[in-house]
Amino acid sequence: HKVASTDRGKDRALIVHVQINRAKDAEARIAELRELCRTAGVKVLDVLVQRRPEADPKFLVGRGKLDEILVTAMQRGADVVIFDPDLSPGQARAISEATELKVIDRTMLILDIFAQHATSKDGKLQVELAQLRYALPRLIEKNTMMSRLTAGPGGKAGIGGRGPGETKLEINRRRARERIHLLAKRLEDLAGDRRLRRQRRTERELPILAICGYTNAGKSTLLNSLTEGNAVAADKLFATLDPISRRLRFPEEREVIITDTVGFIRDLPAELQRAFRATLEEMADADLLVHVVDASDPDRDQHIAAVTTILSDLGLGEKPRILVWNKVDQLDPAEADALTRLDGGFLVSALDRATFGPLLLAIERTLWKQGRDTLIARAAHAS
Repeated sequence: HKVASTDRGKDRALIVHVQINRAKDAEARIAELRELCRTAGVKVLDVLVQRRPEADPKFLVGRGKLDEILVTAMQRGADVVIFDPDLSPGQARAISEATELKVIDRTMLILDIFAQHATSKDGKLQVELAQLRYALPRLIEKNTMMSRLTAGPGGKAGIGGRGPGETKLEINRRRARERIHLLAKRLEDLAGDRRLRRQRRTERELPILAICGYTNAGKSTLLNSLTEGNAVAADKLFATLDPISRRLRFPEEREVIITDTVGFIRDLPAELQRAFRATLEEMADADLLVHVVDASDPDRDQHIAAVTTILSDLGLGEKPRILVWNKVDQLDPAEADALTRLDGGFLVSALDRATFGPLLLAIERTLWKQGRDTLIARAAHAS
């Protein structure tokens, strides 16, 4: 295979999607996997779909199908096979034992994106901890995933790196557990720092607004337009991983703190929810959530459902929430009007500040309707 110059250095992947028991969202999930791969810098060579009444307990797809997948992967020149839905630890080990190719699943792909995009100390530690916790039960004897944590010079376990009679796998597992313990301790210390920062913010009595929504809905672009800031706004999934806070001024000396948060995605695994406690804490502290939806996405109803489910799981289902239909410039006016007629909410294009008027008015009314206005105005004025 001749590799195009733009693809050099990219992983080349075969995606395997297993549709269990006639699940209805196969097309949307495959489109999302392609998008995840694009964001991770992975070139998708092909997508194989298998429909099964239930998952094979050992290989997810059944041994015969697995052999067929591995032959196809080698013929196409793939170096990684990506499975969806996620593999159990046992399935991941069994498939990895059957091939020299790299075997990952959707969660590992998302974690890889997180690792590429995390910028703060906190974010980087959170991601490494999530990766280790996910990898630990999936480690196999020949696994290279842990090599940088365990190898000494020349790739061998260094002095102090091998206990009496330990196999390489046992060393890898022990080192992973030690590292997990260390990272968890460091993160606990950092969480204390964040609590202090937020406490100071609360003492100033400025209301807090958190922008949330499905990944790539345009949240960072909206934050930038509202506050004329420069948060990373990219047409990629999970461009924002660390909570970004800015100030937004309203008339009458009123101010709010507005926070951009990590995007949600359907079936967000528990490991990933834990990994982003920093972002989720910001949401728990907010007085109001602004739920941004990409109105131009044909899958928008499923996106709304996924965000609503995650908010409920996090105990934030009852928090005041404003619905914002973004990217309405990509819809015809009749469709845009029908959205607000059926589901309420506000129509905006994050790229056009002229569309923000009704949304800003609604935010102002919601935040200051409970007689807090004089208190807030005084606090803002005093600063």
